[in-house]
Formats: sequence, structure tokens, C-alpha cells
Amino acid sequence: MDVEILSRLQFAFTIAFHYIYPPLSIGLGVALVVFEGMYLRTKDKHYEQLTKFWIRIFALIFGIGVATGIVMEFEFGTNWAAYSRYVGDIFGSALAAEGVFAFALESTFLGVLLFGWNKVSPRVHFFSTVMVTLGSMFSAIWIVVANSWQQTPAGFKIVGEGMNARAEITDFWAMVFNPSSLDRILHVWIAAFLAGTFLVLSVHAYYILKNRHVEQSKKAFGAILIIAAISALAQLVTGHGSATGVAENQPAKLASFEGHYDSLAVADMYMFGWVNDSKQEVTGVKIPGGLTFLLYQNFTTPVKGLNAFNKNDRPSQVNFVFQTYHIMIAIGMALIGLTLLALFLWWKGKLFNQRWLMAIFSFSVVLPQIANQVGWYSAEVGRQPWVVYGLLRTSDALSENVKSGQVMFSLILFTLLYLVLFGLFIYLLNKKIQTGLDSHESNKEYSHSKLMSN
Repeated sequence: MDVEILSRLQFAFTIAFHYIYPPLSIGLGVALVVFEGMYLRTKDKHYEQLTKFWIRIFALIFGIGVATGIVMEFEFGTNWAAYSRYVGDIFGSALAAEGVFAFALESTFLGVLLFGWNKVSPRVHFFSTVMVTLGSMFSAIWIVVANSWQQTPAGFKIVGEGMNARAEITDFWAMVFNPSSLDRILHVWIAAFLAGTFLVLSVHAYYILKNRHVEQSKKAFGAILIIAAISALAQLVTGHGSATGVAENQPAKLASFEGHYDSLAVADMYMFGWVNDSKQEVTGVKIPGGLTFLLYQNFTTPVKGLNAFNKNDRPSQVNFVFQTYHIMIAIGMALIGLTLLALFLWWKGKLFNQRWLMAIFSFSVVLPQIANQVGWYSAEVGRQPWVVYGLLRTSDALSENVKSGQVMFSLILFTLLYLVLFGLFIYLLNKKIQTGLDSHESNKEYSHSKLMSN
């Protein structure tokens, strides 16, 4: 493999692994706000137990998320020096804003959240929980803004020529509110809500199946199910907004999403299928004119297809983009159906008697994670061959002096390291889940009994 492919694989692997954790932190933060808010309102000890239990899991996820994010910053300098020089002014501003507005907020209140339960008043602790959750959401804003600028650049000028060219901000707020940033921020936030809420639903469905912490789990499941159902439905709205924006700003990417080749024609929408790029054909189940209707609310307006673009200026992996996009859509629809069914059964008072449904929920935690991963694959591979859309090609963004053997060695090393780290994460997470909700109280009782016996 050449340096470009290896560097892309390395960055894709490291960011995909890192991206397991931030969405969980954001979504779990929302769940913590709900549980602790309910405890303050009702003084129900079950909600106190739930809050303390999920704080311990939040700490594990947050810590690994921070650790795995560091590697990517080094990769910008080692593998993508030309890219770093080109977008340094843009990325530097966004990352500085993240440090000021997000990470400082999180780090200020994180200690109180983790260690201040018996050291500050309940209201101060709840305020800290809210601030940590908002900090994680603000952090997502600036990362998505930086990435969205690559998709739809705005508020800049090009200074210099050739290999010395770089983008320089002329309007900070135009850069922040570039044409795709708002839609993508909302889409990422809601995806994070789904990741976190389905982790909570999964664990408490498992407890109900095992007849452990049943009362606490029923309360937790009902409260978080409402958030999950609203988020799943809201993702339809943000997804439509994102697709409309892609149609306007990145038409080649949208054409790849549906395998639409005709230069300018009414476009079908596929439920599932397979793209033969050499024959420019898609085999599958489709809604004739469905993409046209989704974009323009009629069946006659033509949509620009892949053949309208030079072959060197459009994605080369059309089937990959097609598949990842449709997997994301399929999972999104499955989450809507699953949460609405559960809500209906909950309203009927029959939800927790349906062991088959609890079994499905206990494994459902993987679905938002898969959707998050393939959604990013669609967005990033669909943008190719551009690393900054229409301005800087991926092939021109590489470091000049990095050799393929060096990238291969570091890729293998990171893969092994991250596999160990993921195994450790799963082990610790499972240990906390198996220990259960009442470990904090049990440890106190054990310590007190041991002291008395001595």
C-alpha cells in the first residue's frame, strides 16, 4: 500500500476507536442529569443509587475518551503536515475555542461530579453534573465545526501559492456557522443521545432479565426510554436537513449515497442494494423517484449524478459509501421502531413482562455505535478525493518525508495497543455492571461491620 492509503487507514482507525467514547459521554451525561434531577425532586433513594452507579461508568468512559483522543493530534503533524499547514489557522481557532468554552468547563466541574457527592450540597453537585454535560456538548460543537469547515469551507481566504498556500480566517463567525455546521452539530448531538441512552437501556434491561435491581431498573428504563424515543424521531429531522445540505453543497457525495450516476435525472431512493461501479448500476429494492421527492417534494425535479463530475473529482468507493449510508438509515429506522414499540407496551403496562424485548434491548447498545461509525464513514469517504472540499486534495495533504513502512509500523502498533485498551474497557465496564447498583452502599456497610467486629 502507498503512504496515502496507509495514512488514511491509520487516521480512520484511531478516530473510529476514539469516537466510541465521546458520544457515550454526552448521552450518559444527559441520563445523569435526569437521574439526579429526579432524585432532587422526589428524594427517591433509587434515583440516588442510579446516579452514583452511572457516575462511576461515566468516569471510565470519559477517561478512556480523553486518552484515545491524544493520538490524533500527533497524526496531524506526522502524517498530514501539508494539511496541518493549510488548515492550521482554522483548526487552531476551533480547538482553542474548545479549550476555552468546553474543556475548561468540563474539567472545572468534573472533580465535583466524581468526588463531591458528600462534600458539597445536593444542588451544587447537580449544577456540576449539568455543567459537565454541557461541557461535553460544547466540545462536540467545536470539533464538528472544524470538520464541517472541511466539508463546506466559509469565512476564509487563501494566502500564498502552491505548497505554501494556507487558509486564513477572514470572518470567524462565518467559519463557525459554515453551511453545514448547524445541521451536523444537531445530528451528532442526537446520535450521542442515542448512544448514551441505549447504553442505559441495555444495562437495565439486562438487570430486569436477571431479576436484579428490578425497581431501580424499571424507573431508569422508563425515564430514559422517553429520551431515546424523542431522539430517534428527531434524528429523522436532522438527517433530512443534513441530506438537503449535502445535495446543495456536496452533490457528488449525495449521488454516491444513492448510487445515482445519470448526469441530471430524476433520482431513485434505495431501501438496500449493491452498486456495480464499473457498470454504473445499482441492484436492489428502490422507491422510484424517492430521492427527488425527499429533496424537492415532487417526482420531476432532476438531481445531479456522478457522471456530471470529472471522475477524479468524485468518490471512487461508491459502493462503500452507499452501504455505510444505508446501514446508518436502517439502524435509525430500527431504533425508531424499537423505542416506539417499547413506549406503547410501557403505556399498556406490559413492557417489563416481555422478556424477548428486554433481551433485544440488552444487546441494542451496539446499534447506535454502529450507526455513528458508518455515518462518519459515509461523510468522510463520500467527501473524497478532497480533504478540504474543492480546495485541497487528500493526496496533496500528506507529509513529504513519511515512508509507507513507518506508517505501517505505527498502524500495527496502534491497532495492538487499542485492542488491549478496548479489552480493558470492556472488562472494567462489565465488572462495574456485574457489581451492580448497590456496591457503594454495600462497601460502606461492609467497612462499618468490619470496624465493629474488630
